[in-house]
Amino acid sequence: MKLIDTLQDEHVLIDQVLGSLRTYVGRLIDGTADPDDGRRFAAFFTEFAGHFHHDREERVFFDALVTEAELPADRGPLRAVAHEHAEMGEWLCEMIPFLERRPQSEDDRVRLRTLATRYSHALWRHIDAENSVLYPEGAERLYRCGILWLPDRPMSETEAAARASGVALLASYPPVEDAALTRGDGCFMCRAYGETCDGLEAEWWTELEWEEEGDASD
Repeated sequence: MKLIDTLQDEHVLIDQVLGSLRTYVGRLIDGTADPDDGRRFAAFFTEFAGHFHHDREERVFFDALVTEAELPADRGPLRAVAHEHAEMGEWLCEMIPFLERRPQSEDDRVRLRTLATRYSHALWRHIDAENSVLYPEGAERLYRCGILWLPDRPMSETEAAARASGVALLASYPPVEDAALTRGDGCFMCRAYGETCDGLEAEWWTELEWEEEGDASD
């Protein structure tokens, strides 16, 4: 399904720019980064990751899962992912003022590093959950309903400029990985598991799927 493939491709870039953001934050704290680049990072995550990427996930993909595949929007994976979108958006807004100026005190430095770590960890794990569970399982359920294509839209000029800035920032701030973060596939790795979502099987599986799973395990 083309839209899903496009969203996954966008995840690759968002994942990389998250690593670049962490490099930038370290350099900003050290006094070797340009605060103007903080505004470019803010634009990338606000306009491209938020207004373009997350918007199409919710308004197109999620809407199709609810209206065509009759999956619940008020609980389970869709509610959990939409909640994370909103939560991470709030965290980004909290972080942006710190990204756009040099830290003036040790408290500012600690706060910026804490905010960047929280945001990047959450978004990295969010990407893993969508790639490994939501996208493949959601696409399979749409296929069963005869939905082989989902509409997409082009980027606005603002969104395209934000994406271009993100690509350019990768060259200036080589992405890093955070060894403190454990990444992986499946519901068990999702932040929402056991909190706002009981997992794919509990939330989405039909009686037929449970029966087929039982037959396969016999």
